[in-house]
Amino acid sequence: MNVKDTQFGPKGWTPEQLGSLAGKTFVITGANAGAGFEASRILLSKGAKVVMLNRNADKSTVAIATLKEEFGSDADVTFVRMDLAVLDSVREAAAEVMEQVPQIDALICNAAIAQVPTRKLTQDGFESQLGTNHYGHFVLCGMLFDRIEASQGRIVVVASLGYKMGLRTIQFDDMNWDKNYSANPAYSQSKLAQMMFAYELQDRIRAEHKTVEVYVCHPGSSATSLIKTSGGLTTRIMFKLMSLSPMVQSAEKGAYPEVMCATQGGLEQRALYGPTGRMEWVGPVGKGTLESFAYEKSVMEKLWKRSEQETGFSWTA
Repeated sequence: MNVKDTQFGPKGWTPEQLGSLAGKTFVITGANAGAGFEASRILLSKGAKVVMLNRNADKSTVAIATLKEEFGSDADVTFVRMDLAVLDSVREAAAEVMEQVPQIDALICNAAIAQVPTRKLTQDGFESQLGTNHYGHFVLCGMLFDRIEASQGRIVVVASLGYKMGLRTIQFDDMNWDKNYSANPAYSQSKLAQMMFAYELQDRIRAEHKTVEVYVCHPGSSATSLIKTSGGLTTRIMFKLMSLSPMVQSAEKGAYPEVMCATQGGLEQRALYGPTGRMEWVGPVGKGTLESFAYEKSVMEKLWKRSEQETGFSWTA
């Protein structure tokens, strides 16, 4: 057992600690595969309602059919089509959720793209990983915030240990990587941006005396389709080889931190939750190590202002 993980015992947090979630509604981005799908499974198994926000309609239909096969035709799982890389799509999906979903107990920002081998820009002109992982979720959280607040709900940001692998700050003078693009640093930047957004949001919520709780977690090293769907060939081969080792856990275990952050009481907000075993890649789920540069106040404030400018979306929180 890792000494840091004392809160949930030697096995860490597991879904066995969940009670009934009947009457609760969870909105999850990127929920038709990987950790998002497994999180949906766990929540549905406890009687919750799940609304998936997914880019691919066909895969969503298959995912929902699979879940209904497992939990019965009355399992309350639906999806709204949303492409995080396209801000108009995010706005339309958020408007649809506001119309159809009267209560949001937690919004889980799970979807991401990673290790994009060559520099690409989104339709809105952002570097693809920053645009998808950070800007898309920034607007989504902002548009759904009042509904989450009214539900006394939570926002869960699924980050990555990759936040430590790059510049350890935001490259404000070249956020689109016009110079020296490299898949790893750009991905790292996008995940750090997500974390800084979450920690700055915590400060703003506290200042406004709002009730929404914001938690940050990461799945560790999990066998999901993330690298397979957006990584380059070399990265995919390396991860395939790694996935045969004990340093990669199942997608189901990768979902534990986000489910915990969406449901568990007594958690700290200025923290990073995930596996606490070897290198914090695998092992019992609990509170891990959070590097202080991830909540450098001046950088967080500058990123927030820049995010509002780039997306054209101003928060009230």
